[in-house]
Amino acid sequence: MSEVSTTLTPQGYLQRQTRWRGIEIAFWLATLLPFWLFPTYLSLASQIAITGLFALSLDLILGYAGIVSLGHAAFFGIGAYTAGLFSKFVWGEPFSGLLVAAALSGLVGYASSFIISRFRHLTLIMITLGLGLLLHEAANSAGWLTGGSDGLQGIDVRPVFGIFKFDLYGHTAYGYALGVLFVVFLATRRLINSPFGLALRGIRENFVRMPAIGADSRAHIRKIYTIAAIIAGIAGAVLAQTTETVSLEVLSFERSADVLVMLVLGGAGRLYGGLIGAAVFMIARDQFSGIAPQFWYFWIGILLVVVVMLLPNGILGGLSKLMKRWRRA
Repeated sequence: MSEVSTTLTPQGYLQRQTRWRGIEIAFWLATLLPFWLFPTYLSLASQIAITGLFALSLDLILGYAGIVSLGHAAFFGIGAYTAGLFSKFVWGEPFSGLLVAAALSGLVGYASSFIISRFRHLTLIMITLGLGLLLHEAANSAGWLTGGSDGLQGIDVRPVFGIFKFDLYGHTAYGYALGVLFVVFLATRRLINSPFGLALRGIRENFVRMPAIGADSRAHIRKIYTIAAIIAGIAGAVLAQTTETVSLEVLSFERSADVLVMLVLGGAGRLYGGLIGAAVFMIARDQFSGIAPQFWYFWIGILLVVVVMLLPNGILGGLSKLMKRWRRA
């Protein structure tokens, strides 16, 4: 994200940021290519779209508000289990399941935001980690409801719009996941390029001084944390609906750590950073696991170290610097 120019008013800066650039349009058009160029990888593509949505939710609190969380998978898991249980016992219509999952995830996120907004730095990291671990063990203990270590089975999701069935080849799953990702991204893009988004950047840079200019730091953190929880819950719900199963892995620490790695790879605080990082991470994992199924994390570690050393601001940050140098030249 470029810095606010001193020659622009905040309103002018926001108007400039809300304009769609050609590279953004090209990016979203490119997301349609797997339907024709890589039809055998549509299942992987749907996983990338879901993971990108999850990474986008973490980027809101980490990249824009400076809230480091190691337990963000809690909301992802809440959304997944809520959508799975709703489809199994209540109604299999997918969009209704999304709304219910988003509502419950947002409710839990809002309740926990009062704790999150009171702490910073290492204390905050430990609190989010602890909350995530507690929820994971609670789901494991409630095997009568969640299936425990065996996972939640018997989920029956109806066709999207009553027409498109979820098939084994992933056509509907990718289209559904991509559609949800795009709609949520539009709302997120609008939110970030607003006065509220500018206030979040100010809170990230200086939590103490923002109230002096009329921005209640804690209130803003509660709002963005709730919104991020809702988006993470939607991502989890889409995973449950497209795979028709939910395991304890959706609440695991590894999922929280992986999405943090994705943001580091792509570039935090850049909206598209989470999407690019999710694509790079998921594709690299797919390729590395094919080479060495037991040691693919080793190669992911090397990739992460290389990116951090050569591109400390992530892939998008490195590309941004190259573009600036090219323009100056």
